Amino acid sequence: MPDLDAIAQGFATALNGWNLLYCFIGVTIGMLVGVLPGLGPTTGVAVLLPITFGMEPVSAIIMLCGIYYGAMYGGTITSVLINTPGEAASVITCLDGSPLAKQGRAGAALGIAGLGSFIGGTISILGLMLIGPPLAEWALHFGPPEFFALMVLGLSTVIGLMDKSVIRGLVSAFLGLNLAMIGIDPMSGTVRFTMDTPQLMNGIDFVIVAMGLFGLSEILLGMEKMSSAGKPPKLQGMLPRREEWKPNMKAIGRGTVLGFVIGLIPGTNSVIPALLSYSLEKRLAKDPSRFGQGALEGVAGPETANNSYCGGALIPLFTLGIPSSPTIAIILGAFMMHGLTPGPALFEQNPVFIWGVVASMFIGNAVLLVMNLPMAGWWARIAMIPPKLLYPLILVISIVGAYTANNSLFDVGTMIVFGILGYLMKKADIPMAPIVLTFVLGKMLESSLLQSLRLLDGSFLNLFLRPIAGPILSLAVLILVIGIASGLRKRSGGLAADVEM
Repeated sequence: MPDLDAIAQGFATALNGWNLLYCFIGVTIGMLVGVLPGLGPTTGVAVLLPITFGMEPVSAIIMLCGIYYGAMYGGTITSVLINTPGEAASVITCLDGSPLAKQGRAGAALGIAGLGSFIGGTISILGLMLIGPPLAEWALHFGPPEFFALMVLGLSTVIGLMDKSVIRGLVSAFLGLNLAMIGIDPMSGTVRFTMDTPQLMNGIDFVIVAMGLFGLSEILLGMEKMSSAGKPPKLQGMLPRREEWKPNMKAIGRGTVLGFVIGLIPGTNSVIPALLSYSLEKRLAKDPSRFGQGALEGVAGPETANNSYCGGALIPLFTLGIPSSPTIAIILGAFMMHGLTPGPALFEQNPVFIWGVVASMFIGNAVLLVMNLPMAGWWARIAMIPPKLLYPLILVISIVGAYTANNSLFDVGTMIVFGILGYLMKKADIPMAPIVLTFVLGKMLESSLLQSLRLLDGSFLNLFLRPIAGPILSLAVLILVIGIASGLRKRSGGLAADVEM
């Protein structure tokens, strides 16, 4: 059971005037990021990470988490009103949200989406409060081999469970791991891969990498399209009809459980629970033909699932220090930037910090519910900002943020290099998640492996004989093998289809 005194202190921390302000700022920026097409939570958190440098750690993490789950809310509005998903998970919402808007029921779609998002987000935070402490206490018994195995499992699920080529995922992961090795070896003091450049002696700043890979690359991709959104319809009737409440509340319940469970699995993202929820609701519906034509459950289930996913995805971060997605990896980088290492020890050493962040999520969810419904039309109009004005503004923010990280023009140049790299990777359909996860985890992965080898007489195979590390590593290998086999099967199927044609 969680410590009630620590939770009470956490709420007192979250309700502190400055922290309350930063929570409001975070969710507001998150809404804005979610509304603007093509950005999404990863880009928003990456671009705005530098502004947290001078903040207290708890205020910084509260704001960044607010941006994260706030963006999940924001993407719904433009998906329904102008058929333009603000972030990836909201693509599913377009399937029924846009038809509902054309039928004059945009208000009902936004109303049930806002309610579902609030319920899913709140229950998932309660799940975090209940599961987090015992999981952290259990993880206190872990040694270097167990943490190494957990990090390998997280990386293998990111690579093995993705839809794209596993080989491309491995290339991305290998690149991130090599980037993490730049600088001074923490174990031996050897200088590696610096090319005699003094600015690289301490490695590459994660903030610069994140801003380039996610912020600048999205600007470059967005400038290729430069399309403006249409005019949003008027809103009326923000609540479902009486007979629609029961099926939609069931959809919200199923979406909450589905999103939370999938959030616990490293390597997933918010698109997966949204898609699975939509498929589940369509399968359970008495009349599946309504889906795609304006079924309210097709909005309620996925929107609940992607917001419930946020709370579940934070559990591996807070309890084990393992990021489960690129956005969570950037938040992990923010922890480290402020001198904190998320994991089981943090629950013991700084419980007020953890519970302060968790308590702020309850407050943020309530604020988002209020902001999401009365102001929906106003948010939709923001999405109509011409890209030729929006992208230069984001570019300026990125350049200023990169410079202020260390007051260095070298960092600005580095960000541009990583922006071009991210752009080319996206054009080549090379996944971005493995490179950022291995970059963030690289030094911890290396340290854990070297410490493990010292404990186990230098034998890597002895890791598989450990009662906890062994099964985890075996599962990681199995996931990679299944991913490679699945990719080869799809490829052979595609070749067979080409031959038949």
